[in-house]
Amino acid sequence: MNGTVTILERGPVRIHSYMSPADTFHTTTQFVETPARIVAVDAQMLPAHADEAVAYAKGLGKPLDRLIVTHAHPDHYNGAARFGVPVHALPQVRAQILARGDSVLPTGETIPVGDFTPTVDLFPGTEVIDGVPFVFEALAGGEAQDEIVVKLPEQGVLIAQDVIYHDVHLYLGNDDIPGWEAALATLAADPAYDTILPGHGLPTGPEIYDRVRAYLSDARELLTTERAADGETYKKAITDLHPTYTGPFLIDIANRSLFPAEH
Repeated sequence: MNGTVTILERGPVRIHSYMSPADTFHTTTQFVETPARIVAVDAQMLPAHADEAVAYAKGLGKPLDRLIVTHAHPDHYNGAARFGVPVHALPQVRAQILARGDSVLPTGETIPVGDFTPTVDLFPGTEVIDGVPFVFEALAGGEAQDEIVVKLPEQGVLIAQDVIYHDVHLYLGNDDIPGWEAALATLAADPAYDTILPGHGLPTGPEIYDRVRAYLSDARELLTTERAADGETYKKAITDLHPTYTGPFLIDIANRSLFPAEH
């Protein structure tokens, strides 16, 4: 297996967190295994990693029920067709995915937009799936224009996806640090969740909120002073401050939006 899987036991529920290799920024797919089925959250950037994640899930011996796409960034939806189940997303996320259109992989391969367009509208609220309450909460602004997070209140698990990065450089291409800080504050204000599943990196705990806040604070200071007069200066400065973080190419991708005159 190229990726890695972390398994969390929570009574009648097991969560399997699949994380892709570092060259695709440790992107995660979460599988929530209930007594009789599996709910998947996010679909990987590369089809090969989606195939690997799906093969792992099928090895659990329960049917995949649905795929939830949390936001309109290709590293979380490119592989959706490989899951072979209905794709659920916020209506506004579906519209944003359609607006982005076909997805071109680093290999040059094109995935048609119809292969990953969500087909089922997802709305904030609580849905009981196979006896397990799933709470869907919508957030606006921050890492993405719109995003859904999934809470499992009986298990104390928050599937935060790209509101949280763990030991991976943050993608700031949406250019909305205040919005990201507001989203963090919303999640951190609820102490009921002791396990946080990020969109990039391994499962973690509530201490991750302060680590993401610190990175955002560093980024804001760099981007509003002469220390980050250009993209390369910013990249060097932020990687110097966070030398153990993986995925520095996420900075390059974000810099296309943060420093458009250079691209």
